[in-house]
Amino acid sequence: MKAWGSERDFVGYGGKPPHPRWPGGARIALNIVINFEEGSELSFVDGDGTTETGLTEGGGGFAGRDLAAESMFEFGARVGFWRVLRILSERKAPATIFGCALALERNPAACAAIREAGFDVCSHGWRWIRHQELSLEDEREHIRRAVESITRTIGERPLGWYCRYGPSENTRRLVVEEGGFLYDSDAYNDELPYWLAVDGRPHLVVPYSLATNDGKYVRGAAQTGDDLFLFLRDHFDLLYREGAVLPKMMSVGIHLRLTGHAGRAVWLERFLDHVQSQSDVWLCRRIDIARHWMEHHPPTRSR
Repeated sequence: MKAWGSERDFVGYGGKPPHPRWPGGARIALNIVINFEEGSELSFVDGDGTTETGLTEGGGGFAGRDLAAESMFEFGARVGFWRVLRILSERKAPATIFGCALALERNPAACAAIREAGFDVCSHGWRWIRHQELSLEDEREHIRRAVESITRTIGERPLGWYCRYGPSENTRRLVVEEGGFLYDSDAYNDELPYWLAVDGRPHLVVPYSLATNDGKYVRGAAQTGDDLFLFLRDHFDLLYREGAVLPKMMSVGIHLRLTGHAGRAVWLERFLDHVQSQSDVWLCRRIDIARHWMEHHPPTRSR
């Protein structure tokens, strides 16, 4: 088990990753992630003096308050969430919410639906901001507020943590310091969970992916539902074939103001239908992966 922060790790498991022993002998563990950010982004209403346009159609593209971009964020919470929820519910598919605490506070109906669906909530911060720009004390306070808020709105505390655009150099230590998190997902460097030593304590990392993510719609790599479906299908199919010998995990990220639009949401329908037509697939929540790893692959000095 390597210490975190001392150096970058370009080796990881190398050519000998552990067999994860997923439940039921599954070839792949698939986790659908819904990023619930709308209402926590930078805005004039919240006194930030700027309008967030990230992962939208672009807004008005000018300085000052951008009402077009604000409206695009609102669509994700007002319409997109309910469309994605319907698609998942019709297929009885579990999912994980990467939830920004303030966004959840501002949508009690969505919180009730999340509880009813049985989705787990991984904290996506108090707000959808860059933690790299926070001081140590401010970041500690943001983590505290996120835990308190999500515990109140969802009914149980978050057990996972994930920052916007990666953590600061302090985030992981602060998450471990807080004491109640089982894992963080602030890494993109593997297809299996792994353990780190943080201040002498074992800490689990469940990596995420921006490659298998609908952010491709605003980065020019996807335009239609078919574009994203075909990429995700191919990604899944190769992992599934490899899983006959060495199973891995796959994370699929959804943003409600992107996939929530009808012409894009069709990829989610097609992808889930493809996945559920295969045997030996563990479609699961993120907390399920973390708990499985803790039980079957506990930390050792050699990891």
